[in-house]
Amino acid sequence: QNVLAVCFSVGYSAVALNHVIDFKEKKQEIIKPVSPSELFPSLPIVQGTSKRIKVLTRLTLVVSDPSHCNLLRSTSANIRLYDIIAVFPKTEKLFHIACTTLDVDLVCINVTEKLPFYFRRPPVNMAIDRGVYFELLYTPAIKDSTMRRYTISNAISLMQICKGKVSSQSKNKPLELRGPYDVANLGLLFGLSEGEAKAAVSTNCRAAMLHGETRKSACGVVYTVKKPRKAEEEETAVPACKKAKTQV
Repeated sequence: QNVLAVCFSVGYSAVALNHVIDFKEKKQEIIKPVSPSELFPSLPIVQGTSKRIKVLTRLTLVVSDPSHCNLLRSTSANIRLYDIIAVFPKTEKLFHIACTTLDVDLVCINVTEKLPFYFRRPPVNMAIDRGVYFELLYTPAIKDSTMRRYTISNAISLMQICKGKVSSQSKNKPLELRGPYDVANLGLLFGLSEGEAKAAVSTNCRAAMLHGETRKSACGVVYTVKKPRKAEEEETAVPACKKAKTQV
């Protein structure tokens, strides 16, 4: 409730409840996600709108062995119940598998220590072509100077290849949460342009959510966007005495 209240106050319109499974710690099973309506009887209304904040469910798998990826390849009924599927590969081989074959929406990058491998362009480009986004945890850059150095270094090396196709994440502590504009400004330190930094907390997150919808529908998702009619606006701006000349 506290985290949701902070997300509402700083300007977020959607949040994801993250369920993390680390196979290295102990044998865990993928359970059904808890319905947001059971946790939050009444959701707050997004500031400036009449809509309530949207709560999604997310599954993050921390994989350290190729056998852990078999769960994602299998047609598990519980996996299909989650809105977003993310994978956290620990080795270069698993990173390559996640980018090229796994049916996921996000590939998480470890930023708390020096990576044991370099990002290579072929698997990253293949992930982008498949509609998969990369996720960076910005919280370590706030807490500790050493982690901040690793975070910026790893983020820059990824940005040089992935062309800004990234998203951002915070942990479940209200004090470590930052607003969308603060995260976008932080993205400038990671080598993102101003437009890419804004997309990392807006359109990229929406694209990852829609990519997860295609897993449930097995086909695709179509959504419409209203665009201003520039031709009509230009015609109304031109005086009547000059319309004949412009049309000729």
